[in-house]
Amino acid sequence: MTAVNQTVSNRIDVWVRTSHAWLAHSVLRVLALIMGLVTGGLVIWDPVLFAEGIGGFGPVISPALIWSCCAAVIFGVGFVPRRWYWQLLFTPYAALPILAGILWLRLS
Repeated sequence: MTAVNQTVSNRIDVWVRTSHAWLAHSVLRVLALIMGLVTGGLVIWDPVLFAEGIGGFGPVISPALIWSCCAAVIFGVGFVPRRWYWQLLFTPYAALPILAGILWLRLS
């Protein structure tokens, strides 16, 4: 890797780490972990009932549900991926609102 590529990568890494530092609160981590585990448990317990509650499993909502549960649990247990691109993939900024919306659909 050239020096220019390392500099760009380092800048992106610093930006991602500082933007995720805003969410490094214990209460938010516990909430994310509970939301991820509850959603996963509800899907495992009775998938048909859960699907009826959210309007069915479709080609958009199913991957979003799986991804947001995984990202919430990763964030909730305090795991921080080393590489910036994995941190962006499993960002709680996108995962938590999606998971909250899915839970809102199910519980309302």
